[in-house]
Amino acid sequence: MQSVLHAAAMIPASIPSPEWSGFDIPLPWGSLRIHAYALCILLGIVVGLWLTSVRWAKRGAPEGSVWDIAIWAIPLGIIGGRLYHVVSSPDAYFGPGFDGTGDLSLIPQLQRGGLGIWGAVLLGTVGAWIGCRRAGVKLSGFLDAAAPGLLLAQAVGRWGNYFNQELFGGPTTLPWGLQIDADNPNFPPGMAAGTLFHPTFLYESLWSLAGVGILLLLDRKFRFRRGRLFALYAVYYTLGRVWIEAMRIDDAEQITFFGITTRLNVWTSIVVLLGALAIFVILGLRKRTEPDTVYLAGRAPSDADADTDADADAEEITVPDDHDAAHAADDAPAAEGTKAGNGAENKVPATVPASSGDVHHSDSAVSDSELRDTLPENQSGPGHVSAPAGTSQEPGGGTKPAAGAPAAGTPGRQSTGTAPEAEGTK
Repeated sequence: MQSVLHAAAMIPASIPSPEWSGFDIPLPWGSLRIHAYALCILLGIVVGLWLTSVRWAKRGAPEGSVWDIAIWAIPLGIIGGRLYHVVSSPDAYFGPGFDGTGDLSLIPQLQRGGLGIWGAVLLGTVGAWIGCRRAGVKLSGFLDAAAPGLLLAQAVGRWGNYFNQELFGGPTTLPWGLQIDADNPNFPPGMAAGTLFHPTFLYESLWSLAGVGILLLLDRKFRFRRGRLFALYAVYYTLGRVWIEAMRIDDAEQITFFGITTRLNVWTSIVVLLGALAIFVILGLRKRTEPDTVYLAGRAPSDADADTDADADAEEITVPDDHDAAHAADDAPAAEGTKAGNGAENKVPATVPASSGDVHHSDSAVSDSELRDTLPENQSGPGHVSAPAGTSQEPGGGTKPAAGAPAAGTPGRQSTGTAPEAEGTK
């Protein structure tokens, strides 16, 4: 029991102020300061992208597309977050009441802190849309996959406010109160040294971590699609941001609506909360008219494979060469198109077998030399071919086998009657 009490006594009664806020890298012309705030933001981006890439791959997205989208979304998100912070807390940059006493050179100095989440989400979404169009995937599908990862990135990135000793809440006597160095520029003037403050960075970090688990569980159970999970992310985050933001005492733009004056971020969170909730409900009421796929129309691999198969089928349709055509003509039971009446040109007489026995090709039954032997002596000119033995010459140059004579190409087989005329030898 005494050991437990001793361990409890060792637990600090407050969150100490950080003793480290970054490090310097020596360079030939000086040194490069690496701020802990920037490291927290980068670490948040890394873990958020990791979770997003895992979920994105499970939805059948093209490999590597998450990085193609991130290369657009992250830079624009950082720019949007900084611009929103400057607008929502303008005194340091433009002076109180925009009197021109501020320092505009502070705007690009991200290492000092100051990224507004809603500006980051807005311009980050624009960048994600550009990346999705280039990758051939749906923006709504990517946002659903990225929603838990975005919350995870925020949970990690909020610790940058701790190292900068900024964005804390009002005074408190709770055992988890946050210590702020009295000589820090962010220490509220007029307060006694040693005053503890609400660690709003910790509240938001824990709220975001809980949201990651909630979104993952809800998505596994209900499989939210078409942007509904992202809308649910906005509902959840703003629900916590309203009460956390109201606790902060740092300088911020104050807006009055309905007789209530509060921070701009509070009003923004309320508007986003109501809008996201409406979008979530509307999307749930709409019937699904398209398949559950992350690909844009015509960009899915199955569509590309279908086009490839169609091209392959078209290539397989070939025209037979002369050799194949000759054999096809030999296999025909009767030569079509050998009509009589043209005395200048006669084809080799077509023959019809008397029975359904084996049919030999005419080129194998009669050789070229045998055909030349049938030409009458001293007769010139093409096309004069004497009638084979056992056939009779018809008017117009046509021939047919004589009654009882074996058909050409079927030696030794007798017909039982007069062979019918070949089709087309009328």
